[in-house]
Amino acid sequence: MSAHPSAGPRVITVGAGLLDEALRAQAVQTVPVSWRPPLPGTADALARVLADPRRQAANELAVSRLTSARPHLVGVRRAAEILPEGTFLHAGPPITWERASGPLRGALIGAMLLEELAGDERDAARKLAAGEVELRPCHEHATVGPMAGVVSPSMWVFEVRDEEHGGTAYCSLNEGLGKVLRYGAYGSEVLERLRWMDAVLGPALKATLERTGPVDLRSLIAQALQMGDELHNRNRAATSLLLRELAPAVVEAAPGDAAAVLRFVNGNDHFFLNPAMAAAKVSTDAARDVPGSSLVVAMARNGTDFGVQLSGLGGRWFTGPAGVPDGLYLGTYGPGDANPDIGDSTITETSGLGGFAMAASPAIVRFVGGEVSDAVRATRSMYEITLAEHPAYQIPGLGFRGTPVGIDVTLVARTGLLPVVNTGIAGRVAGTGQVGAGLVRPPVEAFTAALAALAEQAAE
Repeated sequence: MSAHPSAGPRVITVGAGLLDEALRAQAVQTVPVSWRPPLPGTADALARVLADPRRQAANELAVSRLTSARPHLVGVRRAAEILPEGTFLHAGPPITWERASGPLRGALIGAMLLEELAGDERDAARKLAAGEVELRPCHEHATVGPMAGVVSPSMWVFEVRDEEHGGTAYCSLNEGLGKVLRYGAYGSEVLERLRWMDAVLGPALKATLERTGPVDLRSLIAQALQMGDELHNRNRAATSLLLRELAPAVVEAAPGDAAAVLRFVNGNDHFFLNPAMAAAKVSTDAARDVPGSSLVVAMARNGTDFGVQLSGLGGRWFTGPAGVPDGLYLGTYGPGDANPDIGDSTITETSGLGGFAMAASPAIVRFVGGEVSDAVRATRSMYEITLAEHPAYQIPGLGFRGTPVGIDVTLVARTGLLPVVNTGIAGRVAGTGQVGAGLVRPPVEAFTAALAALAEQAAE
């Protein structure tokens, strides 16, 4: 309250909206303070991690590596060149066929049919259940995959190199929206499209990039943010910029297929999502393996589990149950048709894009629901759990402030705020495809488990 009685009472209200409203209704001056309690059960772990003398310098080093990465698209290659023999990659933390969700099972069945490793759907499911193909997370092989994230040998992948720190990351080519493999569909139209991508699109893009040389993805992403993209669920500007960059070389490198290739890319506003994911992956990988760092370097979902990894804890996964997104649905689909959250595309949020950059993309609310003010509020809140503002990725509507980047698990625990994630929604039944898009809440358990493990390491 005020130190001067004649000035009348002034009350500081902390996290109590109803009390603040009641006092204001009585003409009492209030000073509302935004505050949330720490995540339950984290006090001891927080104290140990915060007392680690390595933490501040470790986080400064890790986040500086992340923000200084310079991802360039350097090529397109067949996945067989990077995959261990007899292995399919998938999104998210490790998972078995028995625990796999409908869309992941559908994508794996489709990959079996694409590779002619099974005669039909039942044969594919039987062989996958028997372990005839090894299933490994994309992240363990310097790769990321949207939604189900399945990568099999005859698919093609973007190759992105960090020109600052030397790392390399890969991501599959984007099929488009609707009934596509990454959403768990595997009908004849899905396989036909994938075969065309194998025979035509992949070789054409490979030849194109051999002509153009490396494409500066950091620069394209920075431009796209200022043109209304957030680089997760809105990539229209970025896809247009990439198309303008590559189109002349496509015509020169593959004159017979140029029209079909350019038509395919032009009709797919999400085409840039996949190189953006590889750019995000190579950037966050630059921040890995800094002892004592509490920086989050990966968030990923497999349709059953949501997992995170920390810079200071190597490749260990910390998981919780994946939630069902809340958003807008296509046609007659509704929440009952939705699978829990799935995909490696949360690597965009991990690198300061996607949900963290929604303030740059007012139009995104038409895709994931909500109001423009919600998008701005979401971005502003993420500054509370991050260590830096990205020097290149800036938001015009916030006075060209850098996007919030560098999620610190200790800040998540201290504020109770969880990362904002926007996402597509896959149908829970294998073969359905996309049913909507929206926002999803990560599980608290993944972050508290990671914090506890970091505390154990700090005490050693």
